[in-house]
Amino acid sequence: MDNGASSYRRFLDGEKEGLSEIVRTYADGLIFFINGYVGDINTAEDLTEDVFAKLIAKKPRFSGRSSFKTWLYTIARNIALDYIRHRPAHHEPISAAYSVSDATNIEERYITEEEKRAFHNVLLRLSPDYRQVLYLVYFEDFDNAEAALLMNKSKRQIENLLYRAKQALKKELEKEGMSYEKL
Repeated sequence: MDNGASSYRRFLDGEKEGLSEIVRTYADGLIFFINGYVGDINTAEDLTEDVFAKLIAKKPRFSGRSSFKTWLYTIARNIALDYIRHRPAHHEPISAAYSVSDATNIEERYITEEEKRAFHNVLLRLSPDYRQVLYLVYFEDFDNAEAALLMNKSKRQIENLLYRAKQALKKELEKEGMSYEKL
């Protein structure tokens, strides 16, 4: 049982600190994951709260057939998709805000912010499936099997999707005069 699962078990047994540990461990990643679906960081924060509210109110059963993180992200995906199906027609996405360490000077901070904004804008030009698979594998460290489970695809489809997503990202980065050496 991983840490999230043991924390959730403790929460179900009445220990409030178990839920606090889950929130501290997974909240930031869930916000960015959900933001990939809804394109609005404020809405993503609200929907992340809904994920934790669901854990509190409904106490869904964790069967252990996947990692706790995969199970939690599946709940988040379902909440995000429900929101998308029912969201207002005049929804305008808001760009994500970034934070930079106070130790850097203003010029370095500005350059870093511009690079992040440019990279984020490049990601937004990719298809939603490409953005999602790149986020899950490279930012959240899910393996291909877990990403396949979250995206309702086979492991082979994820491998192909990941390859095409990296190629598309590399091409878009080159258009912007940027390079990413790990691609």
